Amino acid sequence: MPSLTFSTEIDDPINAQILAVSEDLIDGFNTNPFRLIAEKSDVPLDTVLSRIRAMLEAGTIRRVRQTLMATNLAVGSLVAWQVPVDKLDCAFNYLFEQDPFSGHVVLRSTDANTPGSSYRLWTTLKVPQGFSIKKHAEFLQSKIGAEKFLLMPAKRLFALGVGHVRRLGMEPGSKADELAEVVDTQIVKLSDLDWQVLVALKRELNPEEVAEDLWTKRAAEAEVPPATFLETAKSLSDRGVIGRFSTFLEHVKPSQGNVRATRYNALFHWAVPEGREIETGRQVGRFAIMTHAYWREGGPEFNNVNVMGVAHGMDKSLVLAHKAAIDAHLESVGIPVSYTNVFWGGRSEIKPSEIAPLAYREFCLANGLNPEDMR
Repeated sequence: MPSLTFSTEIDDPINAQILAVSEDLIDGFNTNPFRLIAEKSDVPLDTVLSRIRAMLEAGTIRRVRQTLMATNLAVGSLVAWQVPVDKLDCAFNYLFEQDPFSGHVVLRSTDANTPGSSYRLWTTLKVPQGFSIKKHAEFLQSKIGAEKFLLMPAKRLFALGVGHVRRLGMEPGSKADELAEVVDTQIVKLSDLDWQVLVALKRELNPEEVAEDLWTKRAAEAEVPPATFLETAKSLSDRGVIGRFSTFLEHVKPSQGNVRATRYNALFHWAVPEGREIETGRQVGRFAIMTHAYWREGGPEFNNVNVMGVAHGMDKSLVLAHKAAIDAHLESVGIPVSYTNVFWGGRSEIKPSEIAPLAYREFCLANGLNPEDMR
């Protein structure tokens, strides 16, 4: 391969200009997402293609893919696992390497011994429509030797968009003028054709696929005409099950040139009065630093927290300053917070959760499970 005449690091000005858009600003399904990235970033299309391709080959970008609103396609939950310390690493490895339905796998800790701090292993978990997330979690519990687990499904979603480059240097308190939109988590039923297209659509791109004509080969993979593929994908987008077309950076690991996109990731917890969860989530979701914000019920073991969110940053004190700005804002708008906490991320691995029903049946059979028993 010929040597590059440009950098593949995120601190290169042109790369940063592209990534500030491509990480989380291309919503829904687009017939030519790279052209849209070029237009929004004000960078020529050929440059966008060559830079993204090179960053993907170098590992600076860990994946490029069409994301889905999996909360509307599969039963999902945040899971806190209580695992003996001597089993933590093996449990982490199993969930990351051998369970296709576990997405984010993170070891977390708190700055003090607080409610829930004994739950060190945190994952996202999704099981395809028609199957039981509780049964799958019980299967995983037996595999990793967890003492207990807590399922915390999202009741509403208020923020979702991991744009590390766009958030670099962001001032604490930066927020939108309008309240965050509320996204429901109701499951959308799909036809066989929908699934056929969706499975091909969501597969991450290899470097050779970073090109203008992106979807023709995916249509062939789905065994449908290109026009049918595009029409179905647009319909899925209109039904709210397509997320963003995104380039994903490593959350914590340094690049080949030892450049990091972020260093700290923090899971914020707030306990607010029952009935004010949506109001609080819409306020929290306004803050530009938030990559995720949800209404989730933590229960007694987490002091009844019911609003959660994630923020990333290069400096721990700055992440805490962002949280302090959110706390002060909640107080200023008359939302009482009876308890709050921060769970800091340590070792972490992230992969897309599999959500296809056929893949779940195959997993069950490969692991000695009767798929019908897992419904």
